[in-house]
Amino acid sequence: MYVDIEKNCATEKLTEILEKERNGFMKTYLVTGAAGFIGANFLKYILKKYEDIKVIVVDSLTYAGNLGTIKEELKDGRVKFEKVDIRDRKEIERIFYENKVDYVVNFAAESHVDRSIENPQIFLETNILGTQNLLDNAKKSWTVSKDKNGYPVYREGIKYLQVSTDEVYGSLSKDYDEPIELVIDDEDVKKVVKNRKNLKTYGNKFFTEESLADPRSPYSASKTGADHIVIAYGETYKLPVNITRCSNNYGPYHFPEKLIPLMIKNILEGKKLPVYGKGDNVRDWLYVEDHCKGIDLVLREAKVGEVYNIGGFNEEKNINIVKLVIDILKEEIANNDEYKKVLKTDISNINYDLITYVQDRLGHDMRYAIDPSKIAKDLGWYPETDFETGIRKTIKWYLENQDWVNEVVSGDYQKYYERMYENR
Repeated sequence: MYVDIEKNCATEKLTEILEKERNGFMKTYLVTGAAGFIGANFLKYILKKYEDIKVIVVDSLTYAGNLGTIKEELKDGRVKFEKVDIRDRKEIERIFYENKVDYVVNFAAESHVDRSIENPQIFLETNILGTQNLLDNAKKSWTVSKDKNGYPVYREGIKYLQVSTDEVYGSLSKDYDEPIELVIDDEDVKKVVKNRKNLKTYGNKFFTEESLADPRSPYSASKTGADHIVIAYGETYKLPVNITRCSNNYGPYHFPEKLIPLMIKNILEGKKLPVYGKGDNVRDWLYVEDHCKGIDLVLREAKVGEVYNIGGFNEEKNINIVKLVIDILKEEIANNDEYKKVLKTDISNINYDLITYVQDRLGHDMRYAIDPSKIAKDLGWYPETDFETGIRKTIKWYLENQDWVNEVVSGDYQKYYERMYENR
């Protein structure tokens, strides 16, 4: 007698998952903005890590949201997609009504500083009012009663996590034109930089969770407002919330208006590389999968109400990042005939002459640098990808995924690019 073992195993697995769902052991995530850069990487991360979960993806598919980024994940029976704007009260209410949501992870946001300078209003509407709409519906859905003091009582095992940014803290001083050695004495924090060499910093201060909010752009002001609304719901309604604030992310599926993917795209096309001002602004870089690992830890393990900074002690000047991308990209193409096929210019044109300095961004923050000591000590988090490895992995990913790049670079993006850089 023939037995289809593979089919039987799949049926047993489905039965096991359904049983866990009925018994309340399966967690259902509502992940907003999961067709964007960090949200998509988080979706991939949790689906790979956990078998017994369901994920409702909510994304309005604005310019930076692309279903092609998560096309394989959408085939997964554990994933359900909803094309919904987080500002839409009726639709968000419907989603909570139709699904027993346990976790809300809010990535949905207008997120590019330059665009916020062009059109601040949409940032305030999406990032603040959209966040409030999610919080309100989560509170309504999760409330089971009230305590003797009138506070809501929520069902067990639920949490709202707001994904924020270090930009809410404003700008740090750049105390050194050239970096000095970064010395870390705490043994727990040393894990954040284990196996790393040449640790350095451009300043004497770092953003901690105790740093005051001091936003300098419409984007960071809108994210600050959203954070404050989250904190207010935690204090006023005792809603179980956490906030994470990350440094600059890089990695696969990054929309090509941001520094690293923009430089890769322009180099391959033989175009100039626009660098703001003198290129001496400093950013703290974090590989996106390491960020996703941190978010997951906070969601699953962190005490309710806590805020966590997620960064990797990896400061670098923008101009040095651009030069590093040029060097690695040229090296990879020279050593791989397949990569030569995506090059639209002569390899001899890949050099520092492509760099062109453009008028600086309005209110351009000088330096960001996160101190991730709290998440290292409390939750044991550390970034697994050092920058040298991560930037090379990122460049190779873009070389090997040009179809994705071509798909996301629409006419809207081209017009935007021309407005931002062509005439500066």
